Amino acid sequence: MSEHESHFSVWGFIKGFAKLIIGMLLMLQGLIGLIVLILIVGVMVEVTNGIAGSDEKVSVSIPDDAALVLDPNGVLVELAEDVNPLEVLRQEAYGVSEPTQIEVHDLVRVIRAAKDDKRIKGLVLDLGALGASPSSASKLHYISAEIAKFKESGKKVIAVGDYYSQDQYLLAANADEIYMNDYGNLFIYGYGSYGTYVKSLLEKLKITSHVFRVGTFKSAVEPFLRDDMSPEAKEANIGYLSVLWRDYASSVEKARGLQSGAVEDYANNLGALLETVDGDLGKAALKAGLVDELLSRAEMNDKLKAAFGADKDGKSFKKVSYMRYLASVDKPADGSDPNVVVITAAGTIIDGEAPTGRAAGGDTIAAQLRKAREDDKIKAVVLRVDSPGGSAFASDIIRDEILAIKAAGKPVVASMGSLAASGGYWISAAADEIWASPTTITGSIGIFGYFNTFENTAAEIGVYVDGVGTTDLAPILATGIGPLPASAADIIQQSTENGYDRFLTIVGEGRNLDKTYVDSVGQGRVWIGEKALELKLVDKLGTYDDAIAAAASLAGLEKYDVVDMKEKRTTFEMFMRNLSETMVAKLGGEKQHHAEGAVAKIVRAAEQQAEFFAEFNDPNAAYARCLTCQ
Repeated sequence: MSEHESHFSVWGFIKGFAKLIIGMLLMLQGLIGLIVLILIVGVMVEVTNGIAGSDEKVSVSIPDDAALVLDPNGVLVELAEDVNPLEVLRQEAYGVSEPTQIEVHDLVRVIRAAKDDKRIKGLVLDLGALGASPSSASKLHYISAEIAKFKESGKKVIAVGDYYSQDQYLLAANADEIYMNDYGNLFIYGYGSYGTYVKSLLEKLKITSHVFRVGTFKSAVEPFLRDDMSPEAKEANIGYLSVLWRDYASSVEKARGLQSGAVEDYANNLGALLETVDGDLGKAALKAGLVDELLSRAEMNDKLKAAFGADKDGKSFKKVSYMRYLASVDKPADGSDPNVVVITAAGTIIDGEAPTGRAAGGDTIAAQLRKAREDDKIKAVVLRVDSPGGSAFASDIIRDEILAIKAAGKPVVASMGSLAASGGYWISAAADEIWASPTTITGSIGIFGYFNTFENTAAEIGVYVDGVGTTDLAPILATGIGPLPASAADIIQQSTENGYDRFLTIVGEGRNLDKTYVDSVGQGRVWIGEKALELKLVDKLGTYDDAIAAAASLAGLEKYDVVDMKEKRTTFEMFMRNLSETMVAKLGGEKQHHAEGAVAKIVRAAEQQAEFFAEFNDPNAAYARCLTCQ
């Protein structure tokens, strides 16, 4: 062996040995990291289990004589989606977080508990980050009524804000004092229903629309068939919108001690009012008696310190956030007494399963109902419905389980939230009693199907479909780029008509009404709660709490526990959620009142549109869904 070869072999051995050592060190580092990760996860799981499983292990301290700050940061919903707290932290750190969902019952629960809590001196409404959809009126009225009851305790309620949206102001109006930023604004514009109509666009693009519907008022597909709203749709929409507006105005006027018509006058004549105050929106709201004082943020803070006392460092007032307070009072019933279970169908009804709060999966809700039927401790069921409807097939799967519960001798009460239309009414109709609020949007008894084909569009660019099939129906395989066969269109229309007839039968049997009468109030028309009572579509007007009491009464229960059949967030998860908001506030200064970026808006809009189309998954392509009332 030459000297060169010997040198090469020794050097190769040294390099190889070095690589082996480095590899072993890297493997050891990875193993240590894995062990540490497992330990951290184990500790977090143990803490979570400890907090969730024992009220004695962890207590949340609430300072005496503190103001409860109701400052929800998100969109008001019936049932929130399950949230991974660590994912929330990650998203917020990068500024791309989705709007938080705020459960209406969480807000009601904390206000109700604080009313008789000697530690709570008053209530501060900081509503600048609260959002609500136009169809959420009943949720806002529910919270508004609870704030009014809180005032009966003699404790002060103060509202603060840079500005107030129409929905936020419905809650703020109940305050003893309303402060607004001296450069703020209050817009009240009423309720409306406006759509985008694309019939002419589709014709120009030579897209063929195939519509299958039953019902004069089933306007869900009008945007594809017309360039304007039909007279029938206008009649139906103004019918329920007028009641929403009337109740909004009267509620605000009563809370503020204003003359009847004052709110409508403000909305209709804001321009003229601005002329008297040099165009200052804040002064216009002050002159109209809608706010009490125009102040800077620093001045508002001084007012709150004077009302509730200063905190330890003297920089702010003595307070506790509603999320922290919720963690201290939100103790579910132990279930030792007979149970009245609440099962919530919130969101679009889709076929199959769906995660909590995302949609009402037919199989998911049916499984919960089946569990309630088979559990001997459960004596009555409240089906809480807050849904525009959706899949007719999934709606029927849910209805079958309701009928099975009734056959087992357990009463079922349907409690309608803000929206229980189309499929939402389908699943409610079989209940022993239906309770709605005066502003619940319901009805919309109708069926539709819709899709497009592009044979004419394709022909414009020289694309054609041709082939052979073994039956007259086989050309349906080419539908899309190819046309829809007339035989297939006839089948779909007949199936749609059958679905509508089935809907009428279900309502007639459930409500003990003649099918002809149901058809006369059906036809896809939307009704407001108080009119639905008059038309015998609901039994009683009342709250969520009233429906629970009615279910217990039907079951002959004087003492009972109310149990939600849903996966509850643990105290640890709520703590993490609160911590994430605190961290972002510390890093960025203020809570997220700022508008999201343009790119984020586009991405979110695209995601929402994709989710919208994914909800149309009925196996028969038949939908009992109210698109115009969402």
